[in-house]
Amino acid sequence: MPTPAPTPAPTPAPFGEALVDWYAASARELPWREPGTTPYQVLVSEVMLQQTPVARVVPAYQGWIARWPDARALAAAPSGEAVRQWGRLGYPRRALRLHAACVDVVVRYAGELPTTVRELLSLPGVGDYTARAVAAFALRQRHPVVDSNVRRVVARLVEGVADAAVTKKDLALVEALLPVLDEDAATLSIAFMELGALVCTARAPRCPSCPVAAWCGWRAAGFPELDEPVRRPQGYAGTDRQVRGRLLAVLRDSSDPVHADDLARVWDEPVQRARALDGLVADGLAEPLPDSRYRLPR
Repeated sequence: MPTPAPTPAPTPAPFGEALVDWYAASARELPWREPGTTPYQVLVSEVMLQQTPVARVVPAYQGWIARWPDARALAAAPSGEAVRQWGRLGYPRRALRLHAACVDVVVRYAGELPTTVRELLSLPGVGDYTARAVAAFALRQRHPVVDSNVRRVVARLVEGVADAAVTKKDLALVEALLPVLDEDAATLSIAFMELGALVCTARAPRCPSCPVAAWCGWRAAGFPELDEPVRRPQGYAGTDRQVRGRLLAVLRDSSDPVHADDLARVWDEPVQRARALDGLVADGLAEPLPDSRYRLPR
């Protein structure tokens, strides 16, 4: 049997030290970055931050952690209370998935989050990005963490293009840029993300303030525009998402089951309203009762 080829050694980013120094001086003070933050708390923050701006997440995160400081506390609560506490963050199925993951953590891991990407991926609703984010940011392990901010930074710095959609191939690209040591790699991973959020933004990049401008391939190429724009999320107004949000707000704000007639008052169009309500039920976000009333799940 032939001997397997050795794994290529990483080639850490030449701009890594400058980027880490910038992060140390310029990173935002966020509650999930405070000393003593647990892997569970990082998990909560990462789930909340999916498709939601930081400014909206901070108060929601603080309220959530004050109520449920660890996985055991959340798992002991009814799933409907997780939906209620989620408030108006949007995409409320995230609350159900977070609750289900913590129930699994209590059952399988004695209430403490597992410590490997493979184990984290085994939790309900925890995808590849979230598992890697918890492993890198909370457990300080060497893993590439790629979201739209990181992908844009790497596209500009390394590939010399304005932006790029996130694909699974990007994991290898980003991993090759990380330092060998776990702690150093974890710090660079969050620095990539912070640079994309604060400086190397999609629409108005602050290139004169960029700490790694000297290494930027996009800048060296004269800031070429994309041949095709990167696909952006669908709008909100008038969509089924908006209707679902309004219906769920009524259920969330009531301590008692809500009659269908009261739900009808929040959206006039009956077909779309019925479709949205059926979707809430199918997703486990609402429970129908025999007397035409609805409530949050229990």
